[in-house]
Amino acid sequence: MEINRDNYREKWRVRPDGYDKVTGSLKYLTDYTFPNMLYGKVLRSTYPHAKIKSIVTEEAEKLEGVKAVITYKDVPGLNRFGLIFPDQPVLCEDVVRYVGDAVAAVAAISEEIAEQAISLIHVDYEPLEVMDSPEKSLSSSCISLHPSGNILHRASYKNCEQVLIELKNCPYVVEDTYETPRQMHAYMETEGGVVVPEEDGKVTVYAATQHGFKDRMQLSRILSIPECKIRVVSSPIGGSFGGKDELNIQPYAALLALKTKQPVKLHNKRSESVRAGIKRHPMKIKMITGANKDGKLVGHYVRITADTGAYATLGPAVLDFAVEHAAGPYMIPYMDVEGVSVFTNNGVAGEYRGFGGNQVTFALETQIERLAELLKIDSIQFREKNLRKADDPGPLGQRIVKNDGAKSVLTMIKTSSVLMDQPKKQPNKLTGKGVAITMHGGGLGYGRPDPSGARLSLTKDGQIEIAFGFEEFGQGLIASIEIMLMEALNCSKEDIKIVIGDTDLVPSSGSSTASRSTNMIWNGIQKLKKPFIDKVLDLVADYTNTTRKLLYLGENGVWRKGKRNHFVLSYRELANFTDPSLITFQTHFHFPTTPDPVIGGHYLYSFAAVAAAVEVDLLTGQVKVIKMDHAVAAGPVVNPLGYLGQIEGGAVMGLGFTLFEDSVMENGRYHTENFDSYLIPTIKDIPNETTVMVDESLMEGDVFGPRGVGEIGTVAIAPAITAAIHQACGIRVKKLPVSSEEILNALEELLPCKAGGALSG
Repeated sequence: MEINRDNYREKWRVRPDGYDKVTGSLKYLTDYTFPNMLYGKVLRSTYPHAKIKSIVTEEAEKLEGVKAVITYKDVPGLNRFGLIFPDQPVLCEDVVRYVGDAVAAVAAISEEIAEQAISLIHVDYEPLEVMDSPEKSLSSSCISLHPSGNILHRASYKNCEQVLIELKNCPYVVEDTYETPRQMHAYMETEGGVVVPEEDGKVTVYAATQHGFKDRMQLSRILSIPECKIRVVSSPIGGSFGGKDELNIQPYAALLALKTKQPVKLHNKRSESVRAGIKRHPMKIKMITGANKDGKLVGHYVRITADTGAYATLGPAVLDFAVEHAAGPYMIPYMDVEGVSVFTNNGVAGEYRGFGGNQVTFALETQIERLAELLKIDSIQFREKNLRKADDPGPLGQRIVKNDGAKSVLTMIKTSSVLMDQPKKQPNKLTGKGVAITMHGGGLGYGRPDPSGARLSLTKDGQIEIAFGFEEFGQGLIASIEIMLMEALNCSKEDIKIVIGDTDLVPSSGSSTASRSTNMIWNGIQKLKKPFIDKVLDLVADYTNTTRKLLYLGENGVWRKGKRNHFVLSYRELANFTDPSLITFQTHFHFPTTPDPVIGGHYLYSFAAVAAAVEVDLLTGQVKVIKMDHAVAAGPVVNPLGYLGQIEGGAVMGLGFTLFEDSVMENGRYHTENFDSYLIPTIKDIPNETTVMVDESLMEGDVFGPRGVGEIGTVAIAPAITAAIHQACGIRVKKLPVSSEEILNALEELLPCKAGGALSG
């Protein structure tokens, strides 16, 4: 089925926050102001690696309008943060490890004075050797960046000790190394917010994050105050894509607010965001993949090196995910996969939409294409020969929920008009089309705490209130909650009150990440709807002396069945005659995990296939994607408009990863600190035609509901585009983003009479 308005008319709704976003009237957390508010600024390192010999702040402190200057000496608790390992200094004591490291911070009566004060802080550095690549960090002469050394994490999966021997016996083998770039999240709203010290001794943090409760826990350790005294308001957010999962400005604004006893606003400029913000992990991936004469995959040898930058954040989990997805949706008898995540003095790499799957899928699907070429068979047929079946184990040999999504998306994508139609010929352009598929695990995986929770209640005002600890950062979460609750309770949107993103008002639901939010919301509503409905109908039956089985929930309240159904009691009337606390239900549960003790192994997977058509310009070497189709199997479509937006939006982000984006660093410094020279896709770069086909089915026994699609739309884009480039001009891309210069140079060798000039003939 195709995603369009006609197919999903009943669920095709305008986003509740859509009008305010389009008109600009929505108030983001960085728009907040408070009386007597100060402005904060952070002084970040001048060097990518250096010892700090001294920090002199007196001149800044004397500047008129400055209310506070802080260094590491002003951190009352743990001077570290990090989602997995708290290894990143809030304010550096004796050494800086990258250009985003914070050394001091100030609060002043204006942003201009705060910036001036920052310039008056004098730091005496002793530059150290810069470890600007994993290779350098792993060399025998390297400097240790952390007490534990330069290796953050190792991950592996091996089901055979003789993989290389098996590969030597294969008649068809492809061996190569692939490289992927450091990509910015490029959210429109940079990191920022306001921290307010309250009169009762509490602290309220209005700042963008994907996990308010995790922020609260980390801030408690830093500020040395109980979590119950910290309130985190974390929604709405102007984009994140994983980039705001980790703490950013919160510690500095909080420390300054507590020291001055005034609200402090801190909002990064784009250049500050570039220097300090996390990025997608650059990876080098060596693969040796072999097939037999019958076109069956035999062996797969993979070595992954990830540049995790100066600190850990979620680097270990990203590497685990890449290792898990190194064979994707294929069954390969002999596997040997190892990965290493390496500390360097480059920018911190961490959580990013796709979570390591994008990098390894680019390499894997390119290997598949090349093997099919060696075998002289169609690459789709080659995939079909090796595709996992519905009841096959997961990529790490673990039990997973039975799923035939791989076959489904491949079957759907074969009908794509991208593959069926012949592209129009254009002067000085070559055209081609390509396909790629992927599978993507949802949730955090086995062995990692992945709890969730929800609350459903009737308010004193007679509204049905649903509360989750998730955040809305543009993914359409509010619309999805509204649709699911209306469907579950047969009520109208006017009956509903949605509460999210405020640690004082909601139950902890875990992080808004890992494609888990939609699934956890659906499960929460399923667990709460029966007790809620039963309680409401019992109370109304008693109050109105009506037979219980004749009553049902509907728009505005409770209705009675009959020849002509009629209205019995409104939700407001119900709240007036009873104690609303009697109609409050909570649930706590965990994201489903595999029963097999495979650390990081996932249980629920979604699947996607992509077909892309490209034009390669013979004069410039530039590549343009002219058409793209998607096939997705991720369970029921909850919010069709949001589903479409996630797949199409994710595809654009994947397009940027493939063709444009590279946050280049040299000697530990960024080449660009703004969007004037960091290329991201514009409306002109987006394909003219896109179709999204879906398989909503779940197999018998699958009671786990819809899977999230926030990530899977990005994962298979790169290999589909590069396969299309190869069909167009015979060039195999091994390094992203695609270089127009390299394309042009290769074209001049392949087509000396055509490239760089007008086509002859």
